[in-house]
Amino acid sequence: MNVVIVESPAKAKTINKYLGDKYTVLASYGHVRDLPSKNGSVDPDNDFAMKWEADPASKKRLNEIASAVKGSETVYLATDPDREGEAISWHVLKVLEQKKALKGVKVKRVAFNEITKSAILNAMAAPREINQELVEAYLARRALDYLVGFTLSPVLWRKLPGARSAGRVQSVCLRIICDREREIEIFEPQEYWSVISNLKSEAGDALAARLYSLNGNTIKKHDINNEATAMAAVEAIKNSKFKVATVKKKPTKRNPYAPFITSTLQQEAARKLGFTARHTMSVAQALYEGKTIKGEPTGLITYMRTDGVTMAGEAINATRNLIAENYGKQYVPDSPRMYKSKVKNAQEGHEAIRPTNFNLPPNSVKSVLDNDEFRLYDLIWKRTLACQMASAQMEQTSVDIANADASVNLRVSGTVVVFDGFLKLYQESSDDDDKKDDETRLPALKEGEAIELVSVDPKQHFTDPPPRFSEASLVKKMEELGIGRPSTYASTLSVLRQRNYVTMENKRFVPDDKGQIVTAFLEAFFGKYVEYDFTAELETDLDLVSAGDAKWLEILENFWKPFHKVTEDVMEIRTKDILDALNDYLAPHIFKQTEEGVDPRKCPTCDDGMLSLKTSKHGAFIGCTNYPECSYTRKMSGNGADGGLENGNQILGIDPETELEVSLRDGRFGPYLQIGEMEKGGPKPPRASIPKDMSPDTVDFEMALKLLSLPREIGPHPETGKMITTAIGRFGPYLKHDGAFASLSSTEEVFSVGANRAVTLLAEAKLKKKGPQALKELGKHPSDDGIIQVMDGRYGPYVKHGKTNATLPKGTTPDNVTLEQAIELIDAKVAKGGKKPAKKKAAKKKPAKKKAAAKKKAPAKKKAPAKKKATAKKKAD
Repeated sequence: MNVVIVESPAKAKTINKYLGDKYTVLASYGHVRDLPSKNGSVDPDNDFAMKWEADPASKKRLNEIASAVKGSETVYLATDPDREGEAISWHVLKVLEQKKALKGVKVKRVAFNEITKSAILNAMAAPREINQELVEAYLARRALDYLVGFTLSPVLWRKLPGARSAGRVQSVCLRIICDREREIEIFEPQEYWSVISNLKSEAGDALAARLYSLNGNTIKKHDINNEATAMAAVEAIKNSKFKVATVKKKPTKRNPYAPFITSTLQQEAARKLGFTARHTMSVAQALYEGKTIKGEPTGLITYMRTDGVTMAGEAINATRNLIAENYGKQYVPDSPRMYKSKVKNAQEGHEAIRPTNFNLPPNSVKSVLDNDEFRLYDLIWKRTLACQMASAQMEQTSVDIANADASVNLRVSGTVVVFDGFLKLYQESSDDDDKKDDETRLPALKEGEAIELVSVDPKQHFTDPPPRFSEASLVKKMEELGIGRPSTYASTLSVLRQRNYVTMENKRFVPDDKGQIVTAFLEAFFGKYVEYDFTAELETDLDLVSAGDAKWLEILENFWKPFHKVTEDVMEIRTKDILDALNDYLAPHIFKQTEEGVDPRKCPTCDDGMLSLKTSKHGAFIGCTNYPECSYTRKMSGNGADGGLENGNQILGIDPETELEVSLRDGRFGPYLQIGEMEKGGPKPPRASIPKDMSPDTVDFEMALKLLSLPREIGPHPETGKMITTAIGRFGPYLKHDGAFASLSSTEEVFSVGANRAVTLLAEAKLKKKGPQALKELGKHPSDDGIIQVMDGRYGPYVKHGKTNATLPKGTTPDNVTLEQAIELIDAKVAKGGKKPAKKKAAKKKPAKKKAAAKKKAPAKKKAPAKKKATAKKKAD
C-alpha cells in the first residue's frame, strides 16, 4: 500500500479516485505545525532554532497519517507546488521521522499544477526530493515574521496602550494606506477652467471641441486657473470664425492582457465582481480542487498562487483552436503570444491561472458551481482566451479647427474601433472612474470646411485629491513596490481589518485613528523597518534563498542584530517624549487649522493649556496638558468633534419597501440603524447594530439596507436541505445551519460568502467542536442489547458501549473494524478494569477521613499558644 498526503480533504477525495485502491490519500488540513504564540519560539542566540507545535486537531491527524504510513511501501508528499506547499511537506516529513514511522518506507515529493487525471499520473511518474531551498526560504520568512511581531508588539503595548500588533509586511501595508490619507489631508484644491466650444459642421453634424491653443500658447488642462482668464478665452472664441485646419488619422492597436496571476486575479475580481482578495482566493481554491462532472472529479483551474504568466504549449494550442472555432480565424494571431512578467521579483515557477480543460466552457459547468464560483470561472475563462486573441485595431482621428490667423485653435479627437479583436471577449477594468476608453466617432470633416460656432461653455473645476486605495489598487501598489508576495496579500489586508487599523468606506481603505498612530510611531522610531525600499530589498533577499543564491541564517543574522538594538533603545525612551514626537508627526491629522491666527493646539476650555496626544488602555485620545486641573478630552479624529451623531441620528435614505426613513442613531450600547420611528403601543421598528469592524462614518445607505436585511439566506445545505444563513451577533459575524454555527472572518464576508465556502466552514467548525463524535453504529452487544458505536475521540478512534470505551488497536480503522472485534475489545476492557472496584473506592475515602479528623483537632492545639501570647502582652503592658 502507498500513502499520498495532500492538504485538503476535497483534494484527497479527487486524487484518491484517480489513483485507485493501491493508494490511501490523506489530508493534513493545511499546515500541521506552527511557532507557538509565546516568547522563545525562535531563539536568535542558538542559530535561530525554532520550536514547532501542533494543535490538538493537527496532532490527531498526524497520528492518523503516521499510523497509515507505518508498514506502507512509499509515502508521496503531494502538497501544493509553492513555498507553503513545500513547507507543509517538510513539516509532515519531520513529524513522521520523530514518530519513527518511516522505517523501510520510501519518501517521494510530487507536485502538480492542476488536479486532472493526466497531471496527477504524470506527477506520480516523476517524483523528486523536497526542495530544501524553498523550505529554507519559508523558515527565514516565518522566523522574520515571528521576530518582528513578538519584538515590536510588546513595545506598542507598553508605549501605545490600545495598539494591537505590528508585522513585517502588515505595518508597511498600513503605512501605504496612511501615507495616502496624509496626502488627502494636506491636499489643497486648485481652481481650473475648461472651455468647450459647441460647433456644427457644414453637413449639420454637432461636435464639441476643447480650446487647444491661444495666441500661440498650448493650453493644458490646468492652465486656465481663474474666471478672468476663462472669460478672455471665451471672448476670443466668440470673436472668431473657424475652419477645419487639419484632419489627421492614425491607425493604432491595443494588445490583449496577459493571463491571470494571483495579484491580477485579485484586482480584476475586486473591480468586476466586488470580491475581497480573501474571498477571491477562497473561491479560486474551490475551483482548483474541483467538482464532480459527469461522475468524474475534475479540477477546473490551474494552481491559483502564482506570479508566472506562461502557459503550457498544449494549453496555448487548445486556446487558439477554440478561438478559431468560436470567433473565426481572423481572431487568431499568426503566432502564439508569449508573455513576460512585469512583477518585481517574480519567480515565475508555475503557469498562469487558466482553465484546465477547454472543453468545459462556463455554461457547461454552471450547474455544479455556486454563483461566485461561476462568475470567477467565467472571468478566468474569458481572460485566458483573450490573451491569445488578435489585437484590436483602432483609428485615432484628431481635427484642428482654427480662426483665420490661427490665434485660436480648437481640437476635437475621436477613436474608432476598426476591428475589435480581443475586445470582443474581454476588457480590463480600471480603478479610477475617469479612465474610460469609450469609442468616440467623429463626423466626416475635410480641411478648409467652414465650422459654425453654436455656443461656448466655460466651466469651473477644482482638482481632486488622490483617491483612497481600493482592494484592487492596494494590491497593485504592493505588487509595484515589491512588498509582500501575492499569496500573502489577502491575509495581510484581512489582518488590518481585524485589528481595526482600517475601515472600509465605499469599498476604499480608510485608516482608523489607531492605525494612524501606530504608523506614526513606527515611522518615527522604526523608520528603516517600514520603508518601502527596505521591505522590498528584504523580499528580494528571501527570494535569493529560494533560488539557492543566499544563506537564510545570514539574512536573519543581518536583520536581527540592528533591529533588536533599535527595539532596546526605544524601550528606554519616556512615553512623554514619544507622545511629543507623535504630536508633531500627526499634527496635520489631529490638530487641523480651522481658524486663521488661532493655534489649533490651544485648549478650548482653559486659558493656558495645550492639547496633546494621550494614551489609555482603550486607545489614544486628545487631552489638555493642564490635566487634572483641566479635564478637556476629545477623540483623535476632528477638532472638537465628539465623534457622535448630530441630535442622536442621521437620515441615510428612504427604505424602498416601507418608504420609511433609514437612520443612523447613537444608543447607550453604541451606534445602530433603524427603519422608521417607535410608535406608542406599536411594534418595535427594525434595527441593526453597527458591526465592531465597521466605523459608523463609513455606513452609507446601501450598507445600511444590507445590515438591516440580515439574516441573509445563502442556500440549502447539500446534505440536509436546510437553509444556511449568515448574520452578525454579539460575538461577530457567523454562519448558521440547523442549530450549528461557524464564525466568519469579517462583516464583508457575511454578504459575500458562497454556499461551498459556507459548507466547508460549517464542517470545520464541527470538527473543532469539543466532545467525541459518533462515526457509525456497529450493532448490539449480546449482554444487554446496548448499541456499540465507533467514536472519533481527541486521541484517536475508539469503540463505545454504555460507559465502557476501548481504543482501536494499531492497524484497525473506523472503516474496517467489525462488530465481533468491537465486542472482544469491550469485553477485554471490562475484564481488565472491573477488579475489586469497591475496595478501590474505600481506599480513596480513608485518607479523606483522616484529613477531616486532623483538621478538627488542629484548631484546639493552636489556641494554647494564642492564649499565652495574650497573657504575655498583658504583663508587658
